[in-house]
Amino acid sequence: MDAKLLLKYCEAESGPMLECLRQSVEIESPSNSKLGVDRLARFFARQFKRGASKVRLIEHPTAGCAVQAEFWASAHREKPILLLGHLDTVWEIGTLAEMPYRIRDGKAFGPGVLDMKSGIVIGLWAIRALQALEVSPPGPVHFFLNSDEEVSSIAFRQKILRAGQASRAVLVLEPAAAGGALKTARKGVGEFKITVHGRSAHAGVNPAAGANAIMELMRQLLTIQAMANPRRGLTINVGRIEGGTRSNVVPERAAAWLDVRIPRFQDRAMIEKRIRARKPYDPETKLEIEGGINRPPMEREMAVALFRKARALGRTLGMDLIEASTGGGSDGNFTAALGVPTLDGLGAVGDGAHGRHEHIVISELPRRAALLAGLLATI
Repeated sequence: MDAKLLLKYCEAESGPMLECLRQSVEIESPSNSKLGVDRLARFFARQFKRGASKVRLIEHPTAGCAVQAEFWASAHREKPILLLGHLDTVWEIGTLAEMPYRIRDGKAFGPGVLDMKSGIVIGLWAIRALQALEVSPPGPVHFFLNSDEEVSSIAFRQKILRAGQASRAVLVLEPAAAGGALKTARKGVGEFKITVHGRSAHAGVNPAAGANAIMELMRQLLTIQAMANPRRGLTINVGRIEGGTRSNVVPERAAAWLDVRIPRFQDRAMIEKRIRARKPYDPETKLEIEGGINRPPMEREMAVALFRKARALGRTLGMDLIEASTGGGSDGNFTAALGVPTLDGLGAVGDGAHGRHEHIVISELPRRAALLAGLLATI
């Protein structure tokens, strides 16, 4: 397998790759728009049908469709390599009118262009490059496009777990880290809701008759915040608070939402136990604690061997690949937690995910597709 031939093919296909990317970006697909995600699912399903052994749209009553595709399915008995991506974005319907797809200074801009429609295009052209050059991977290649990754991957999580468990390796098409780095570790992600139930009273006439829910919540949050260990990578962010009605009323209810990030799998039980064990400081109040860690960490051990292979392959393509860890989660967290070798960040190079300057570097598209094709051919 000549990686330079793969790169030459992908470079010749830069125009079609960009056109496919443009069309996908112009199909708005926020997680909460079943219609939009379904449209994008059908778009990529049509793209996959060129060369796939099998393509399937998986319906869901409330979330958008997921897409499964199989390549080289009948030629091997090996476990497949799984390519993971997602169709949904964080951008609401109507954003395209404000920040349309456009090309400027060698970059392509638009909602979802980096996170992660370009990653899907890279995966698609990696497969097309192998097929065009008649390179058959050592085993089947399966592609799974999730429809609600940006909102915790609830709808198809079990299917992702089953697909991961059946695979010998997972390559995740999320964007690269800064400088094109591949992601070998991700933190686990959780959300907790802390609700305090107090008792209302007149703040001027008889404040002692009340039990102040906001004051209790403040004390709880200060204690919970002290559980964080930022130097070790365990962070807790109080992202939202609500409570009370008027300044002259002792508040009977207050609530806060916490984002928790954990670097190691064993942190999960520890932080969940400590938060759920909280007791009221004021015995006249009651605590209600909901939530937990909903996405396990992706630990580096599951990516090291794949990263080394990618780094060696990258050198033949003129790429000096490095590795990075990130606090954000992906569906690769789930497969890594199963013990399946998982390498992330194989998508596009760019910046501004979830931001209005979201963009990709166009010249990197062919190289990333060739890198992925080389991995599929050699893993």
